Amino acid sequence: MRYAMTSVMVLALGLVSVARADEYALDPAHAAFDFKIQHLGLSWTSGRFNAVEGAFRIDPKPADCAFAVTMQTESIDSGNKQRDDHLRSPDWFNAKQHPQITFKSTAVKPVDGGYEVTGDFSMHGVTKPVSLVLKGGGSAEFPKGVQRTGFTGSTVLKRSEFGMNTMVGPIGDDVQLSVSFEGIKK
Repeated sequence: MRYAMTSVMVLALGLVSVARADEYALDPAHAAFDFKIQHLGLSWTSGRFNAVEGAFRIDPKPADCAFAVTMQTESIDSGNKQRDDHLRSPDWFNAKQHPQITFKSTAVKPVDGGYEVTGDFSMHGVTKPVSLVLKGGGSAEFPKGVQRTGFTGSTVLKRSEFGMNTMVGPIGDDVQLSVSFEGIKK
């Protein structure tokens, strides 16, 4: 009886350890936080934030999953130095006063192929709820001994809702954001 009880306890402890959350640190070398916005209704201007950091937790209970990311506004890169300097100015991001853009999840629920993630998105001194679907969650070992998982997703924000009203009209109000990232298991 004692042996059977010990076996049940060992099995139960094993199941608890299998069902624990996995913590990941964002791998900046394998992360892209890109934007695209219309210019004069004729074309799209795109860019990215080069300095990003973050972490996420994947839990067997999706409601206990969490995602957080920070982008440095100074790291904006649209491929044009003059435009990037203007985007960093008070006319746009005001990078000196608002050095970071952040997202921190407040709710995560499963959807086909990933998660619907809702969270607080803070940009230009304004915080608003934003939702996006993150697809993926597959895993790979690379290099040997390093466990990774990754996601991709997109959403659309109205920049005017974040106090960025410069040239609304000639420059689109809708900003398409695309994210793709890998995390390294801690």
